[in-house]
Amino acid sequence: MFNEIIQKIKEFDTIVIARHIGVDPDALCSQLALRDSILLTYPNKRVLAVGTGSAKFLSFGRLDKIEKVENALLIICDTPDRKRVDSVNIEDYTYSIKIDHHPFVEKLCNIEYIEEEMSSTCEIIMRLIKDTELQCNESIAQLLYMGLVSDSNRFLFDSCNSGTFQIVSYYLENYPFSLSKSYEKLYSRPLQELRLEGYISLNMIVTENHLGYVVISDEVINQFGVDSAAAGNMINNFNYIKDVLVWCTITEDQKNSQYRVSIRSRGPEINQIAERHHGGGHKYASGVRTKSLEAALQVIHDLDLELACYNENKEGDVVCGDS
Repeated sequence: MFNEIIQKIKEFDTIVIARHIGVDPDALCSQLALRDSILLTYPNKRVLAVGTGSAKFLSFGRLDKIEKVENALLIICDTPDRKRVDSVNIEDYTYSIKIDHHPFVEKLCNIEYIEEEMSSTCEIIMRLIKDTELQCNESIAQLLYMGLVSDSNRFLFDSCNSGTFQIVSYYLENYPFSLSKSYEKLYSRPLQELRLEGYISLNMIVTENHLGYVVISDEVINQFGVDSAAAGNMINNFNYIKDVLVWCTITEDQKNSQYRVSIRSRGPEINQIAERHHGGGHKYASGVRTKSLEAALQVIHDLDLELACYNENKEGDVVCGDS
């Protein structure tokens, strides 16, 4: 299918690359790297990477302003469903392509390239560039590496395999970039975020079913001088707590009148519960956006019920179903 994607890229003079709302490094790095690779290969094309940015990721590269386009190709990265596409209307484009590693939710585009077993969308883009005529350089390789590292939590997830390390090795050998600078871009943070992490540790509620969660209100966000996106992204800092199998942050986003529920799991698959509440994601890493704290706490309630069932099922007593 890579050849079909390249053929469509060749056909269009204008290409827009989008991704999901609530930007994270894999989504951002995959769209920026793909844009820069297409421009490097076909310098006469007009290629725009669009979406709502985040101050946290300003050092990764610039996004382009969304413009009205005609007879354009749309490429959507790292996004499984229509409701999570940021800043574009698919129907405005002549042809569309989706490149993603989330479980299939719904058909969005004319071409849908989905590799659910891949560590990240950036790993898919790595393979697309390696196996086609698309060109690469050190800065593009660094972007792809950062997205892969972030979405695999530094190669800790089972989505990483020998193929993941082989493709990373290929890029390090052919486009040598600084690993230390890559990690500095990904993980450097201000002191106030560290202090907020301490607040989360002290205020996390843990249920008897081993669900940990914390509510980060707008008042707390202002107290520590961070933004809601930074607070929500701290979810991955709480892996491997022995007494917690599923952990969540509920972050108030007063600017957009919503609550962001970020969910991670080392036990039950949680994406179906997220989808039930109009969210989604991976089996062990998902998210939901709600309009009220009560709705966010209902997500917590359903996760706790699923954990109770999961814990009993481990003993061979119960088969879990919808709660």
